[in-house]
Amino acid sequence: MSVVRDTLAVCRMIKIEHSVFALPFAFAGAFLAKGPGPDWSAPSWRVLVPLVVAMVAVRSFAMAYNRLADLDIDRLNPRTQGRPLVTGELSVAFTKRFLFACAIIFTTACAALNTTCLLLSPVALAWSAFYSHTKRFTPLCHFALGTVLGLAPVAGWLAVSPGHLGYAAVLLFLAVSLWVAGFDILYACQDAEFDRSQGLFSLPAHQGVPRALFTAAATHASAALLFPMAGLAAGLGLLYLAVSFVIGGVLVWEHRLIKADDLSRINVAFFTLNGVIAVFVFLGAWADLALGSRWMPFL
Repeated sequence: MSVVRDTLAVCRMIKIEHSVFALPFAFAGAFLAKGPGPDWSAPSWRVLVPLVVAMVAVRSFAMAYNRLADLDIDRLNPRTQGRPLVTGELSVAFTKRFLFACAIIFTTACAALNTTCLLLSPVALAWSAFYSHTKRFTPLCHFALGTVLGLAPVAGWLAVSPGHLGYAAVLLFLAVSLWVAGFDILYACQDAEFDRSQGLFSLPAHQGVPRALFTAAATHASAALLFPMAGLAAGLGLLYLAVSFVIGGVLVWEHRLIKADDLSRINVAFFTLNGVIAVFVFLGAWADLALGSRWMPFL
């Protein structure tokens, strides 16, 4: 029973269900790297399986490192005092061993993909750890987090095409980075007063909640423009464009749910709606590639 209990505690620590944010974008990058055309086919399972393992491992590494780096803060914040490291369900020593295991699994999965992914794996691990420290010295911390998830489509692309990084992958990197930064700003609004009292540099603490909500809206508006631009660069058609409009609508709805004086629906906006966006981007790209809607190009 202790193994089951520890496993559940680890899943809570790394929020395993939030893998839905990164995996669809990694798949989108991998599928787009194959290039549109009448002979398009999905990447081989020999690519997709290690890609999934790598993405889950690096995301687990990033989350566990974040919990370890923020342990002193989480002990003081009423919202985070139920986290497994704070309650003692998981020890610091165990978490360090878990980090080492995730790093080894991630590096091994990258090696199974190709040499480029293997050589870049230390950079990915270092950057996914570094973002946890940024809120201690810059209000741009949300954008640092965004770039960590923004690497997902780049990773997917390089898993399939290690010798060439296309414009579509770069635009998806920017779109995902801004999308994540926007919803992280929304999520941080819950802790604005606490962060300010601890001298932390989240945007809500630095700017105040109303201005932070405006910044998040502007950030999401930029992301909503970049998603269709990525489709255009990838040679996708009107099917993906239609999905892009739906994504823009979801983002608008997300911001209508949250007000400066009412943050009660942040969890709905954070998990449910953003999970929908991640899946929609992948399904839109996949459907466009598979059904060949390039007979209806953007322009």
